[in-house]
Amino acid sequence: MTQEAFQEERRRLEEASAEIKRQLGGVQERYYGDDFLEQVLDARRAEARERLQLLESEPYFGRLDWQESGAAQTVPLYIGKRGLSRTETEEPYIIDWRAPVASLFYTFTGGEARVSYEAPEGTLTGEVHLKRNLLVRGGALERVVDSYARGGDNLGLSDEFLLYRLGERKDNRLRDIVSTIQAEQDRIIRAPREQALLIQGAAGSGKTTVALHRLAFLLYQYQDQIRAERMIIFAPNAMFLDYISGVLPELGVGDVRQTTFADWALERLGGEVRLLDEREETRRWFAVGADIEAQTEPPGRLKGALAFRDWLDETLRRYEADFLPQLDWEAWDGQVLPHATIRAWFETEYRNYPLAPRKERLLARMNRWLEMALGEIGDPKRRKASAKTGRQRLRAYGKKLPATSAPLVYAALLGGKDASAADAAAAAPLPEQLARRTASDAAKGRAQREDLAALLWIHTAYHGRDAAARFDHVVIDEAQDSSPFEAALLRGCMHEPSFTILGDLAQGIHDYRGIRRWEELGAALGEGGQGYHELRQSYRSTLEIIEFANRILPFTATGLAPAQPVFRSGEPVEVRPVAAAERAAWIAEWLLASAAGGMRTVALIARTAERCEALHRELAAAGVETRLLSEEQSAYAGGVSVVPAQLAKGLEFDAVLLPDADAVSYARTPRDAKLLYVACTRALHRLTLLHDGPVTALIGGTGEGEDAFAER
Repeated sequence: MTQEAFQEERRRLEEASAEIKRQLGGVQERYYGDDFLEQVLDARRAEARERLQLLESEPYFGRLDWQESGAAQTVPLYIGKRGLSRTETEEPYIIDWRAPVASLFYTFTGGEARVSYEAPEGTLTGEVHLKRNLLVRGGALERVVDSYARGGDNLGLSDEFLLYRLGERKDNRLRDIVSTIQAEQDRIIRAPREQALLIQGAAGSGKTTVALHRLAFLLYQYQDQIRAERMIIFAPNAMFLDYISGVLPELGVGDVRQTTFADWALERLGGEVRLLDEREETRRWFAVGADIEAQTEPPGRLKGALAFRDWLDETLRRYEADFLPQLDWEAWDGQVLPHATIRAWFETEYRNYPLAPRKERLLARMNRWLEMALGEIGDPKRRKASAKTGRQRLRAYGKKLPATSAPLVYAALLGGKDASAADAAAAAPLPEQLARRTASDAAKGRAQREDLAALLWIHTAYHGRDAAARFDHVVIDEAQDSSPFEAALLRGCMHEPSFTILGDLAQGIHDYRGIRRWEELGAALGEGGQGYHELRQSYRSTLEIIEFANRILPFTATGLAPAQPVFRSGEPVEVRPVAAAERAAWIAEWLLASAAGGMRTVALIARTAERCEALHRELAAAGVETRLLSEEQSAYAGGVSVVPAQLAKGLEFDAVLLPDADAVSYARTPRDAKLLYVACTRALHRLTLLHDGPVTALIGGTGEGEDAFAER
């Protein structure tokens, strides 16, 4: 890139800044009155102000010189996070990154052959003469990189800007990647919305940011068909939600709900159940030395299976069929409402209502019948006595009807409260002891995380689905931790299966309640278009860190191919024996060196929460200040954190140290391999492993000519 080109882009930026300021001046007027039309105009001005203020700092990030077939001139297209047109002519001045022509900026990788893109008017072809990356911060031009120039040699230019951005230090928030979206990521982002996309992404492949950018694209592309408030993102925990919370606002997208499946389900259940403390259950599955692999199918996978959903459907039908007592109802002696009439009301007149409102309408209808019968009694004393008797008997009849609240129905089906329920429970695809324990908890309004799909399925079947549970698009992040039943439940909240489902089986540390193959979720989505994508390129970590993590991958028993690192080299991964007595002092020195190296976010990732608590106390006693992260926290503040491996999933840090990479902490089992893989792949630039005693076998030996890491 020449100095002349840099000056050209600086002049263009000055021109763009002046245009943005001019347009900002035209939308500063505010309206505070009650006139509806003026309120609408004021809202539009506010939207324009927000868009222009964002453009002030970074008007655009790319330039594509494009010559459409048949056109005499080459047109420079400047691409940004927002689009901008000149007010006088309405001609595009900055192209929104989501516009069809902008796709060329992401998909074009070089060559002089004609290329094409899909526009509303059809397929348009032409030639790319220049592809230029621009870095603008605070309104100032910092960097210009030509990744393609027609007629040039273009050697090594395509990755220079990407590597520069990847090498930047991170803070405590995930950021957008709109300026560095790669071709395989762009294909996912721009996929049709009428698809359920399943994305297997290696650690650091950008799958979460791809999903968030896809939401922004869908809202742009299908703005007349979908709304942001009818989209939802399901993430693994509150801290991860806080970590990703800034991406959509940066892209100009608001009103998309971001939550966890547990929080959403509990809200839908309206306070009928409370979640049991998962910490004891979590400790059991993540305890050091736990022989989980030898155990039978875990309860979470049994309850999350489609077979359990199917059993529940059949059992609910039988529960509803046996709902009414097979008896006439006698309001008082001689005043009988025939069972045939009651059944006709219940099964014919109210058949289009879910069970709970049918029950309410039936009792209300029986009460009206009672009032009419009382109106025919002329003697006031007799009418009063009959009213008392009739109302008592109606209340008694109502109590005979089975429960319609989800936890009580669940308890009845699994606990055998009556003959039909006992038969159903005997046929349930759960061990008897598990079914009885689950029923006991449900009867008391308590539930495990793994029961929420079943409870909400019952609630929806018997109470109907409220408007807030209808979605235009659903994102499930870390989807390997979700169950097929949960996916089927969410599919029922949509007219068509418009999903972005993403995760990494190699990071499936919760497979005791999640999935082990993507086909399990695919089967839950029913008929409709499905697309499967693999993102193998890892952009997060250095070459050395990715190659080190790839050594662990075969032990996860997932059969996944190794991640493919971007060629961004750094320092070797360090594996060092350090005695427990020396650990705190050694870590203190390591932290100082990391800070001196510009590492802004640092994590000490231990095997379990208990190990983290002990390490936090140990470092505090040595005068080392750290922040202990736990399940209860809803925010990640950056700095130096002590975090258990399971909670670190989804986050990334400039530097990572594992204080317990020994053979006892990480045995040669698939679950331990997944935990270790998660911990190692959090590091962007620096990774160090300590061990007191033999190092874990999951990272292999060091005396066989392999030099992917440094043993010291």
